[in-house]
Amino acid sequence: MALTVRRMTEFYDWMTEVADDRVEDWLLMKTPWPSVGFIIAYLLFVWLGPKFMKNKQPFDLKSTILVYNAMLVVLSIYMFKEFLITSILGNYSYKCQPVDYSTSPLAMRMTSVCWWFFFSKVIELLDTVFFILRKKNNQVTFLHVYHHSSMIVNWWLGVKYVAGGQAFFLAMLNSFVHSIMYSYYALAAIGPHMQKYLWWKRYMTQLQLVQFFAICFHTGYNMTIDCNFPMGFNIAVFLYVLSMVALFSNFYIRSYKKKDVKNKE
Repeated sequence: MALTVRRMTEFYDWMTEVADDRVEDWLLMKTPWPSVGFIIAYLLFVWLGPKFMKNKQPFDLKSTILVYNAMLVVLSIYMFKEFLITSILGNYSYKCQPVDYSTSPLAMRMTSVCWWFFFSKVIELLDTVFFILRKKNNQVTFLHVYHHSSMIVNWWLGVKYVAGGQAFFLAMLNSFVHSIMYSYYALAAIGPHMQKYLWWKRYMTQLQLVQFFAICFHTGYNMTIDCNFPMGFNIAVFLYVLSMVALFSNFYIRSYKKKDVKNKE
């Protein structure tokens, strides 16, 4: 037992030593424990929230959700713009891009938007909170909870160790997709009369799948070439995105393909 604790302590010390000094004093970045706390609180709410709401009326959060989604649209567009422009100005390679650990203006600009991308994932935990407070528990699926909680872990590590580099590609695509996704949610929050304008929900899910396939291809390619980017992160991203492809494909088939078959019968 003592040996295990010592090894874990040594591993933690090593992880601290190899971290990116530039983000040491940034919000939530000094240690992983605040982020771990967010995830634990989130999972507890997913478990206890429906029990708390069982005998209560759903909250009317229409105005709050509309403002929330509109703000996330703005934030997503901002992050997409920053990833795109900074990568172009920095002459980033879309094949293989090592992390620039310097404190040059462009390197810090990329590091900053990576942090904002991580922080956006903390904000997006409110998606689930709103579902539960409105008693939309059918929306709180395994895919939903897994994706929201795991992205905080993924991007805390990303900012702490590889802020920039080819990780920008994943975040840039995701920011673009989320700008569309939260636009859809904002329109849906206006009211039922907007449903006739929201026929494109199916295509939004297809766009999410295209995003995951693109990231899978991009990361898989970088695993086959000599690139000065940590292979451990490439492998972790590749395996994670495979899990998202599987889960989103299952969601798409259940949500749309089975309905298509039923409508033809």
